[in-house]
Amino acid sequence: MNTELKKKDLNRIYVITAVILGTAVNVGLSYAAFRLDLPMYLDTIGTITVAVLGGLFPGIFTGVATSVLCGLFNPYSIYYTLISVLISVATSWFVSRNRLNKAPGFAMYVCVLAFLGGVLGTLFQWLLLGGPQFKAVAEASSTIKAVTGMAPILSAMIVNFGLNVVDKGIAAAVAMFVTRIVPEEIKTGMWNNSWKQVPFSKEELKGLLKKSKSKPKSIQRRMSFLILFAAASLTAIMCWISISLYYEDTKKEYTQNAQSAARFAAGVVDADRIGEFMRKGDEAAGYMETRNLLYRIRDNSPGVKYLYVIKVEKDACYVVFDLDTVDTPAIEPGGKIEFEEAFLPYLPTLFEGKEIPPIESNDVSGWVLTAYYPVKNSEGITVCYAAADVSMDFLSAFVRGFITKTILIFSGFFILVLGYGLWVTRYYLYYPIGSMTAYADDFIKESDEQKEMDKKVRAIKALGIRTDDEVEALYQALCRMASGMSDQMRAVRYYAETTSQMQNGLIITMADMVENRDSDTGAHVHKTSAYVRIILEGLKAKGYYESKLTPKYMSDVEMSAPLHDVGKINIPDAILNKPGKLTDEEYEIMKTHTTAGKKILENAISTLQGENYLKEARNMAAYHHERWDGKGYPEGLKGEVIPLSARVMAIADVFDALSSPRVYKPPFPLEKALEMIREGAGSQFDPKCVEVFMDNLSEVKVVLKKYNET
Repeated sequence: MNTELKKKDLNRIYVITAVILGTAVNVGLSYAAFRLDLPMYLDTIGTITVAVLGGLFPGIFTGVATSVLCGLFNPYSIYYTLISVLISVATSWFVSRNRLNKAPGFAMYVCVLAFLGGVLGTLFQWLLLGGPQFKAVAEASSTIKAVTGMAPILSAMIVNFGLNVVDKGIAAAVAMFVTRIVPEEIKTGMWNNSWKQVPFSKEELKGLLKKSKSKPKSIQRRMSFLILFAAASLTAIMCWISISLYYEDTKKEYTQNAQSAARFAAGVVDADRIGEFMRKGDEAAGYMETRNLLYRIRDNSPGVKYLYVIKVEKDACYVVFDLDTVDTPAIEPGGKIEFEEAFLPYLPTLFEGKEIPPIESNDVSGWVLTAYYPVKNSEGITVCYAAADVSMDFLSAFVRGFITKTILIFSGFFILVLGYGLWVTRYYLYYPIGSMTAYADDFIKESDEQKEMDKKVRAIKALGIRTDDEVEALYQALCRMASGMSDQMRAVRYYAETTSQMQNGLIITMADMVENRDSDTGAHVHKTSAYVRIILEGLKAKGYYESKLTPKYMSDVEMSAPLHDVGKINIPDAILNKPGKLTDEEYEIMKTHTTAGKKILENAISTLQGENYLKEARNMAAYHHERWDGKGYPEGLKGEVIPLSARVMAIADVFDALSSPRVYKPPFPLEKALEMIREGAGSQFDPKCVEVFMDNLSEVKVVLKKYNET
């Protein structure tokens, strides 16, 4: 066991080392490609190699670590984490199905990676940058678009797919070469490192998965759903919190910028000359200087789109200063602006010249948030207001970009968390519990052989589950229980065998006591027992009475066969050993040995609480003189109404009587005795029993020879 633990520790070190080296190779090559401005990333060789050697989760971890570290020099790298993770997932899938060993499978694999890196990567670039990331890709895409008229994003996908076929093809080829030179023992150890028990073969895994699919509420499905729900919920909550906080913080920041811009604008406007500015505009002295200062204030206030100065009158607002924007020309001084609906509740306060809070509106100017600040003349009277607008549409677009980036980042980490959860569930719960269940089910199946039961105990112990938690404690308890049950069954079987031997001895003793009273039935009980066994095995081999002929039934019949004449103990010696033919009265007395035997054995059954072998002994003692055609005694039973054990005994008893000497007759020749048995088929005997008796004459002759020579 210590050797196994050392191997697992060494395999764990191999996996950790592979992850570190794989990440280092990815980052190093990606940095080189970034510095050389190559239109490729070269950041997946390590990910593919680790996924091939160590499996899914180490590969995912390598991909995520690579994206995070590459983000130190390439700010867009972190947004492609999802692609790195999906490459690891695809690699593990192809490896687990042995698809990379042949050219067609390898080619398909490279195309899948190229699709993930090229097509999916292009979509990410469009979301983040609005176009291709690399200049060379943009130029090639423009050429394709000019020639074919294809949409820009589609042409970019084609170019990126081609580049990624080269990029991922090189990465996959290098990874395959590295894995080829790693010793097979190390590769096997790394791939099986996740197992917390003896690894299953592919066939065993298929069987376990098949059982899981047959159970709609298996632990794997429940835990997978729980982990998926938890990871998705956590990711969604984190995204929502991040976006909400970002939106609120940005809105708050832009609102403060608008308020500051309005306050600064109010400070540079000469309030005593407002009337002149409105009448003369840029012809008024100082107007252009003030306008230029307002431009500088607006351009240095992040988020502020509009900056203007207005005079609020009873009928409308009149422009004092307004600044041009990219999409909106400035309104001339003195220009009239109608009140917007959101503006109306604040008019009384504005007429009084007081300050008002920022107003959010969606009207003529679009969705904006406006901050107002009063402009006061030298006498302290508010003559107009400086206003700064923050475009909420611009803010929303900015937030949408943040949302896109957040989702791209979190998606990769979501799969990392999901993969880790499924990995823990599979190797710490599903496989150990599933294997314990399968082996326990196999253990509790009826086993007639102690060696088979001991073998099953060894199989359970060989699982070697080592999870270091309650699952391992359960496994140890299962091992102790199985071992204890096996030892207990060994003891039970020993006592049962001893008891059976004692019972057999008593049966033979009782039979011998009866037989010794009969002067000429030497070895009768031994021979009839042998014939009974031959007939039963013949019926079993032919498939006759299949439901009846269980191993237990056959054993009971053979064991109790010697008691079939136990009733003769009640027959007087004068009748039992009479050398001549019995009179009718004597024959009637002789026939009572069947009912006497039945009564004796029923009393025994009552005493021994109905042992099965005695029930069949009773049937044979009572009915072995019944006939198939219903002309027998004591009850005149017919056909299959006669118990099977009695029908078998009837042939064994008659054949021995025919082939053995009696005080009243010599033995019949074997052929004559067999002919008489054949003639009795369908009248005196069960035809099927006669058939199998005749089919096994070689064994019958062995019995005859054995006892005739003794």
